[in-house]
Amino acid sequence: MHGIAFDVAHLLAGCLVLVSFLMLYQDRLYSLLNTYALHATVLFLSVAWQAYIQNAPDLYVTAGIALVFKAIIIPVALHRMIVKLGIHREIETVVGTGPTMLAGMGLVGLSLVVMLHAAAGANLMAREDLAFALAVILLGLLIMVTRRNAVSQVVGFMSLENGLILAAAGAKGMPLVVEMSVAFSILIAFIVIGIFLFRIRERFDTVDLQALDRFRGERQ
Repeated sequence: MHGIAFDVAHLLAGCLVLVSFLMLYQDRLYSLLNTYALHATVLFLSVAWQAYIQNAPDLYVTAGIALVFKAIIIPVALHRMIVKLGIHREIETVVGTGPTMLAGMGLVGLSLVVMLHAAAGANLMAREDLAFALAVILLGLLIMVTRRNAVSQVVGFMSLENGLILAAAGAKGMPLVVEMSVAFSILIAFIVIGIFLFRIRERFDTVDLQALDRFRGERQ
């Protein structure tokens, strides 16, 4: 059972990294949101499996939050927000897809090297899960850095938070109170970001950050 538990946990964590690369590859908003919903679904499966093998009922709550809020409610809300705002469906990037994917592979390699050495004293499953989680976090940061559209940067931020949840689940979980606090903090942040997106779109007729920089320059 231990071998099967180990293999499935690493398969799901590796799938989360793979879906992060799929998000990094997307150049259309709708495809990015659909891929993020898949990302959250894989996170749900990974956390639910950790809850099973660790016999930690609290992690089932975390898995349920990931499924309901991250995989369903937030992507649907962002879809509707895009339609209401009339945002361009194409995502403008700072650099091309090829260099971005190469940078992503470099970050994954860095995550494995750093975490496998830093957590050498931990058990094998926790150590490798933490390495995968760090890779997801860094790929989320890369999405935020290489995308000019504000909505895509929000998606990058939420995928980064998925990596934090994976790390917490792999490291024998966290207290339920902390999990609930983090989940509701993210939900509140999402609502605030949505309000700002509406206000930005209403005021400047765009959510492209490069265009907003030009507006700021004109004001000076």
